[in-house]
Amino acid sequence: MAETQKVILIGDGAVGSSFAYANVLSGVGQELGIIDLAEDRVQGDVLDLIDALAYTSPKHIYKAEYADCRDADVVVITAGAAQKPGETRLDLVNKNLRIFKAMIKDVVDSGFDGIFLVATNPVDILTYATKVFSGFPSNRVIGSGTTLDSARFRQEIAEIINVDTRNVHAYIMGEHGDSEFAAWSRANVGGLQIYDWVQEHENIDEEELLQRFYKVRDKAYEIIKLKGATHYGVAVALNRILKAIFHNENAILPVSSYLDGEYGIEDVYLGTPSVINNRGVRTTLELELSDHELEQFRNSADQVKAILHKAMDELD
Repeated sequence: MAETQKVILIGDGAVGSSFAYANVLSGVGQELGIIDLAEDRVQGDVLDLIDALAYTSPKHIYKAEYADCRDADVVVITAGAAQKPGETRLDLVNKNLRIFKAMIKDVVDSGFDGIFLVATNPVDILTYATKVFSGFPSNRVIGSGTTLDSARFRQEIAEIINVDTRNVHAYIMGEHGDSEFAAWSRANVGGLQIYDWVQEHENIDEEELLQRFYKVRDKAYEIIKLKGATHYGVAVALNRILKAIFHNENAILPVSSYLDGEYGIEDVYLGTPSVINNRGVRTTLELELSDHELEQFRNSADQVKAILHKAMDELD
């Protein structure tokens, strides 16, 4: 990492602009360049974001071009076709693969040699595509994965049992989408396994916990139906991953990470807890899952890989 930590954001739509705002408020990094085809919007956001600096921390914010990626530490990608009401994340794959192929080439041609952080949906497939199109090692290509889903999951559990969300440790794993699953066997509250917590508190119902997972899984559809897009939660999740990179935290986050034999799964990106530092993914953890959870994980991998390979073949 350079002394001045530099981020280039590609995509200034709802997610991108929300990420930029969260990034300015958090003070993570010292330089933020924004690329988007809508250049007037970018310039407007730049001017607007600069107004926040007097109350946050110094940061160089500007409308960027692909050439500016050459010395960036991290390129954050939120560009692409947005998910529409009634459309699944996987419906977006063909449209966004074409966009990514040209976009990643422009970034790599600039001389960029940092870390890709991808948020565009379907994120697991597009993170894999970014690895293929860039030729970068897998540890330097990361997707936002199930960081947002896991945050939603922790919040739902915390509300039921009435504890601080920060004391709930639980992961949603697999595809960031319909085949994701809750790793209940690894969920704990203050070190107490979630099933033990339920048994000790008669007012907690296991069925309600299960219904809360369904709420987490389907929450994006509800938000999209109500307001057209989800962007605040994923923007903060992206900024959390970026902080782990820039601060060399070795933080464990459920990002979309490349699986190369873990859980018996190979050659696919999926949401799974991984150690994140200034080299990207230091290691992908292999949790001890229940047999049912492991089956769900492998089923999720099969679904993503089937769509991925079909789409990549059609792209060629």
